[in-house]
Amino acid sequence: MIDRKLIRNFSIIAHIDHGKSTLADRILEITETVKRREMLDQFLDDMELERERGITIKAHAVRVLYNRKLDGMQYILNLIDTPGHVDFSYEVSRSLAACEGAVLVVDATQGIQAQTLASVYLATNNNLEIIPVINKIDLKSARIKEVSAELSSILGINEEEILKVSAKTGYGVEDILERIVTGVPYPEGDPDSPLQALVFDSKYNPYRGVVALIRVVNGVIRTGSTIKFMGENFISEVEEVGVYGPGMIKKDSLTAGEVGYIITGIKEIGNIMVGDTITSLKNPSQKILPGYKKPKPMVYSGLFPAEGGDYENLRDALGKLSLNDSSLEFTPESSSALGFGFRCGFLGLLHMEIIRERLEREYKLKIITSAPTVVYRLTKSDNSVIEVKRPSDFPEQEKLIKIEEPYVYATIITPKEYIGDVMKLANLKRGEFKDMQYISPERVEIKYALPLSEIIVDFFNLLKSITSGFASLDYEPLEYREADLVKLDILIAGERIDELSTIVHREKAYQVAREITEKLRKIVPRQNFEVAIQAAIGKRVIAKERIAPYRKDVTAGLYGGDITRKRKVLEKQKMGKKKMKKIGRVELPEEAFMSFYKLDINK
Repeated sequence: MIDRKLIRNFSIIAHIDHGKSTLADRILEITETVKRREMLDQFLDDMELERERGITIKAHAVRVLYNRKLDGMQYILNLIDTPGHVDFSYEVSRSLAACEGAVLVVDATQGIQAQTLASVYLATNNNLEIIPVINKIDLKSARIKEVSAELSSILGINEEEILKVSAKTGYGVEDILERIVTGVPYPEGDPDSPLQALVFDSKYNPYRGVVALIRVVNGVIRTGSTIKFMGENFISEVEEVGVYGPGMIKKDSLTAGEVGYIITGIKEIGNIMVGDTITSLKNPSQKILPGYKKPKPMVYSGLFPAEGGDYENLRDALGKLSLNDSSLEFTPESSSALGFGFRCGFLGLLHMEIIRERLEREYKLKIITSAPTVVYRLTKSDNSVIEVKRPSDFPEQEKLIKIEEPYVYATIITPKEYIGDVMKLANLKRGEFKDMQYISPERVEIKYALPLSEIIVDFFNLLKSITSGFASLDYEPLEYREADLVKLDILIAGERIDELSTIVHREKAYQVAREITEKLRKIVPRQNFEVAIQAAIGKRVIAKERIAPYRKDVTAGLYGGDITRKRKVLEKQKMGKKKMKKIGRVELPEEAFMSFYKLDINK
């Protein structure tokens, strides 16, 4: 049996693009876990999209054997590489729950970002030993002294305790390994207690079924034993137990303190949820490990195939993606404008973008996306409460007592010279100021309560624009609050287009209506008949634009004669256009459904 005192479980946490995956590469290289000839950049990011964008989408766990020269002992370091984006904060929290320590990586050129702070709070909440690291010190633009002062202030430590490294060149990485061994406590746990194992991630293998990544907290899990997933109340048998090194290495068992994988032959990933507790059916634990919850989608959008014949292919592709991503929800929906598609639930806008890109890249599908919306909570006149995921499902306004929308607690970190612009933007987005404090003489942390619906479309892009790219944003769900919201319908040639309907605050309704109708006037193709573009609340039209028809000069062939001849021909043309208007259909281009992304309503 492995001596628990030689095990160290740790995670690398950082803001996107601060060098987390590069540092993981150097650790794998220095410990010779991966041969140099087999080494790839961002080795643990095995998805093409992860490597291309420089982000980690799925958690990865790898066992590293570190031969320490000082005492001649071989230590087992279990490295858990976590996603770095706010959309995946629940997965990050469960990965951290599987560790005793965290290597906090901060870019020497960018300093502390909003997601860095969120990661620090998550690590602190899980009582982890934090090892602060400043990366990219080899760059000319590195601000080592300033960033050290920021980190020291936030963590309440001496600057001497902060490690300075270059993950790209490998400088200082050996010091991190040494600090992990000396600073991170070995895992607690009793191998003789009833089995308790935490599921911190899972993925689907087309040949073996679901592979669950686990940390054994107490007890022992063996091949052939019958286990129970306590949160989902699901029973299964363990077909295989092992560790990643980084390939799958089969073992007879995993004991308290170890990190590895189990294969159960389960074909539905929905039966194995991140954060669930595994116990033995024969000798079950009475307590579920804390922190378990089902990831709940925060943003909903319609996905429709551009080619009508691809509906079945889209359904199969979403089914396959959901095998690897239990947080993806999808249900069939139909649209008069876009045909048959699916209403999908996502953790956030990045999650939505990743799913869309994977559908287009991996499954060669051309996708049209409808406006992203949040889940609204409506109280009807009969006091019943319903949740609505798309504007077209909204009841008539007079049937509602109140409408509630989700709020988030947003943290923005920005250079001090942009404070005024950031606060102006947050106020325009109906934000409620909460707090502001300087994290260094040059940088400020600002906190706001903001409606989620105001964040999901263009808030991040506007924030980057007004701060010259220097600001960063992080947010977490807060609560539902009552708001004066209305449903804004868009009508094209008298036909209501559900996919263009949106929910807006009453004060902003006219401004948004003008913006949408003006944008659509430039996007919708001209027809042989006049096309009216209208924005309406209920039956009241509040904005209108007109697309003039093509007009053939039908009088060109008439020479001389009475004026009534011309009038007769023009009247005939007018009647024909009137008839065409009744039976004509306007084909909307794809960009019409994306026009809501770039509304300039912040003037």
